Amino acid sequence: MRKILVMIPAGEIYDHDCVRWYRASEVQESIDHYHNIGDAFVHDSSMKLLDYDAISVLDIRTADPAEIDRYNAEYDYCFLRGSNYINPTMNWRCTLEIVKKLKIPVIAFGVGAQAPSHGPLELSDESKRVWRAIADHCETLGVRGNYTADVLWNIGVKNVRVIGCPTLFRGRNPDLRIDLPKLDRVRKLGYTLRREVDPAYARDIKQYLSVQRETLLSLAEGREITVFAQGEIEEKKVVLGTPEQREAAIEALIASGWFTGPDDPLVGIYRNRLFYSDVVAEYDAAVRRQDLVLGYRLHGNLISLANGVPSIYFTYDSRTAEFVETFNIPAYDVFSGKPFELGAYWEQGIFERFNRAYYRGYREMRAFLEENGIAHRMSGKRLKPRARNVA
Repeated sequence: MRKILVMIPAGEIYDHDCVRWYRASEVQESIDHYHNIGDAFVHDSSMKLLDYDAISVLDIRTADPAEIDRYNAEYDYCFLRGSNYINPTMNWRCTLEIVKKLKIPVIAFGVGAQAPSHGPLELSDESKRVWRAIADHCETLGVRGNYTADVLWNIGVKNVRVIGCPTLFRGRNPDLRIDLPKLDRVRKLGYTLRREVDPAYARDIKQYLSVQRETLLSLAEGREITVFAQGEIEEKKVVLGTPEQREAAIEALIASGWFTGPDDPLVGIYRNRLFYSDVVAEYDAAVRRQDLVLGYRLHGNLISLANGVPSIYFTYDSRTAEFVETFNIPAYDVFSGKPFELGAYWEQGIFERFNRAYYRGYREMRAFLEENGIAHRMSGKRLKPRARNVA
């Protein structure tokens, strides 16, 4: 039995390598709570790349010596699901104590640094110790992009490989590419919404929201648009709530200023063209029906590219900027002050840069798994691992 551990999961696993949010069938249990289903995209995608027989959760809230002894005896390795863990406020709980006692590899699987919107990134001493301990437990540590690699380098962690995010490679296709249809044939368009945002991420919330509203409404003209939500409470209630919850959510969005009033055309889009699900596979199916997906969500756009659907990012923070730079994904800067024009991005040459970056990135991801001794399901010839200390 090849048994592995996951640290900080996001959702429950079913059918071996599929993820949905916890108790997804019990909608009312979580409808009043925000959770970003994009985190489940990463968890689900990780499962699809790895080759294993059984998986369990390593709980960083506890450090039971007997459990750690069992992990060392029974499991092959532990991986940390990719997310923005390299930030000033991360609470690691018992992670450092656990990692120090583990004798099996600990693999960081596409982790990223989140720079504040103002000022430098200052990590706590605890975070620095955790990352150094994880680096000591693996051949290479897998990060999202060059900015994250630089942050780790500056705290003495040098055995780093830039691998992006498992979500991009979830289809396990080494030769995936984006080929654009003619723009006048783009009729079905998906818009990945992110209405909630922290000032630490976006430096101007008012502009962030106004650009989102304006571009969404403009792109909806003459097209069949689907708005993809990923966890905001009001959007969940519009899609999955009772009739009473749905109307209360609409009223709340009017009161907050997101809707200008009951006759706002965005209200009609919400009532008829809003998508949300607690099951990752349903996003896969929904994006495949689109001719183009674009917008604010890193993983919402990424799962589209992974399915061969063109995507354009709206960048507003270091996290989205780092990813589009790593993979040469077409992107519009929300704070540029320039109007968004779809035609300016609709050139095969622009997407060809992404195609080349994907081709290279797929092989980097596969090499990362192999140099760490991780059994995987990524197709292609086995690569000779590069030397250690790669950044």
